[in-house]
Amino acid sequence: MKRIIALLTVIALVFALAACSANTKNDSTEAATTANIETTVVKESATEGSNTESTAENSAPTTETGSGSKSIVVYFSRTGEQYGVGVIEKGNTAIVAEMIVEQTGADSFEILPKNDNYPMTYKELTDVAKEEQNQNARPEIKDTVPNFDQYDTVYLGYPIWWGDLPMICYTFLESYDFSGKTIIPFCTHAGSGNAGTQSKIQSAAPNATVKDVLAIAGTDTQNNPDSVKATVTDWLNQ
Repeated sequence: MKRIIALLTVIALVFALAACSANTKNDSTEAATTANIETTVVKESATEGSNTESTAENSAPTTETGSGSKSIVVYFSRTGEQYGVGVIEKGNTAIVAEMIVEQTGADSFEILPKNDNYPMTYKELTDVAKEEQNQNARPEIKDTVPNFDQYDTVYLGYPIWWGDLPMICYTFLESYDFSGKTIIPFCTHAGSGNAGTQSKIQSAAPNATVKDVLAIAGTDTQNNPDSVKATVTDWLNQ
């Protein structure tokens, strides 16, 4: 009887030890699985964080300077003997044009005659200007504006000749398509102001929006450039 009890006791101990061993293995497996899961979660979190930062960098908006529109200053100007200022090396209108370019950063284009037969003395120059006007002439321009279509705004500068734009400026206006563009005129004069040239420009470029004309006395461009520059600044800021 004692042997039977002892045998049963041994058997019970064997089963108990086997159960403990199985539990230990399960605990180890569970611990390893939990560790693997945690490691995977950490890796995924790190990957998601990296991807998020990369996406944020790739999708960051780029900032454009200005409104995105392009402007050009186109002008016709003469040197030599001019009214009230004597012989000059830089034309009155050219001085104003340079001020506009400096303050706006616009491109520039000077209207130059293909055949420059304009006299360098004031009286003879006005005679030629009057003859061109009487003939409604269209003097040829030496060069063309490269890729004119890219410009949204055209600052157009000219001297007043016999109460009008020089005829070569009409050549320019009739040589390009101004549809949807804005023309901002400026002129230099000897006392006539803008001489109603806004409406004349509008007639020559009917599909453009033509703004008011900035009129500057030619004598002021040579003798009072600082005052003219301030006037140009105020005009541009309107």
